[in-house]
Amino acid sequence: MGDPKGFIKIHRKEAGNRPVPERIYDFSEVEQTLNTEDRKLQASRCMDCGIPFCHWGCPVENIIPEWNDAVYKGEWKRAIDLMHATNNFPEFTGRICPAPCEHACVLNIDGSPVTIRENEAAIAEYAFSEGYIKPKPPLKRSGKTVAVIGSGPAGLAAADQLNKAGHLVTVFEKSDAIGGLLRYGIPDFKLSKVVIDRRVHILEQEGIIFKTGIDAGKDISAKELLEKFDTICLSVGAMKPRDLPVEGRNLKGVHYAMEFLTQQNKASRGEIISSDERIFAKDKTVLVIGGGDTGSDCVGTAIRQGAKRVMQIEILPQPPEKRDADNPWPYYGYTLKTSTSHQEGCERHWNLSTVKFHGKESVEKAEVSKVEWLKNGFSRPEMKAVPDSSEMIEADLVLLAMGFVQPVHEGLLNDLQLAYTDRNNVKISGKYQTSVPKVFAAGDTVLGASLVVRAIFSGRSAAKEINAFLNAES
Repeated sequence: MGDPKGFIKIHRKEAGNRPVPERIYDFSEVEQTLNTEDRKLQASRCMDCGIPFCHWGCPVENIIPEWNDAVYKGEWKRAIDLMHATNNFPEFTGRICPAPCEHACVLNIDGSPVTIRENEAAIAEYAFSEGYIKPKPPLKRSGKTVAVIGSGPAGLAAADQLNKAGHLVTVFEKSDAIGGLLRYGIPDFKLSKVVIDRRVHILEQEGIIFKTGIDAGKDISAKELLEKFDTICLSVGAMKPRDLPVEGRNLKGVHYAMEFLTQQNKASRGEIISSDERIFAKDKTVLVIGGGDTGSDCVGTAIRQGAKRVMQIEILPQPPEKRDADNPWPYYGYTLKTSTSHQEGCERHWNLSTVKFHGKESVEKAEVSKVEWLKNGFSRPEMKAVPDSSEMIEADLVLLAMGFVQPVHEGLLNDLQLAYTDRNNVKISGKYQTSVPKVFAAGDTVLGASLVVRAIFSGRSAAKEINAFLNAES
């Protein structure tokens, strides 16, 4: 522990964000960075607790006190080595993770946790700049082959671990670039795609083969995959979006959030999208349905495209400013989250259910009604419509950001004749093995829609089991 009194002497200091009037005109990353000395001081606030609740709260089990201590002492190489021991891609999670570790931090008892997420990003960037992160191909190859289907965080983590173990790994990605939702689901203002390309370049130099533009199950059949590879790791995500089956859903101007975000990410890469296909918010009144991170990303993107007005509605009640009594530390605090996108100009409303969309050919209005949530002992709250509470919201662009329900079964998953859970995710054993012995699965494919950091942990865990399976075979 570098400074036993650091948490007393030093106050929490965040890096902050670029000014709103500047950032809403481009898609460059919003978050700024602290200088090295300030970052060391922030790391010194880590108390090195007897019980590191931050470690307990972190889905990848980062050994946070140790790398905070290394940063305070200026031992950046040691810090990145400690970080890579549990997390393949700290440069991703350091930017987009909701930081459950900070919710569990002992200093969060008074609302001033260590800046763990920012410290993580700073370590990764310092390590890249100093050349600490460089290609390290395995010294020996096993001769065993693995096909990883999907190049999101789970697939990349599994591929990285299996390649390090000496296996020959081929990653199949149906899109034209590697990254999955990291690439096309998260706006550049949160995660610059240069960050993804930088890491993918290293993975390629280490021997991983990436094949883009190949839809597994279509361009290469399930039978071919089973014949050509010793094992398969499915990391296709939970890409089936939750729909809103109400009257008027098929009107022009009503789109899934991911269609909107993917288009903008492709446009940011320089891809030309025809005006007939483009979903564009300029001079439009935009309604985002869904109050989560995807909805927030739609808000920020619409603002940058020049929307006239942006409103976001959520069917759930507004979260409290502070933790409720039944949501104590060190659990994740379910409190009101105001993102950088919300700060840029967005009206937010809660307890609203969408009843119908109105318009002739294109959407013009959304009809909503108020709901209330009734608690019944320890059971889940029940939703009840409030009588005579309907109202109209003007909108000529509606974005459905209500989450994802399951992996897409049609195609590869059904062709493999896999078993599914009662939530329609791919069913696995405790060893990440599916109902087909040589096929494993990880990430949202088995978890349902979840966090990037959970996907990385799942990919790493699946890789461990695949490695054991391959070694047992040989």
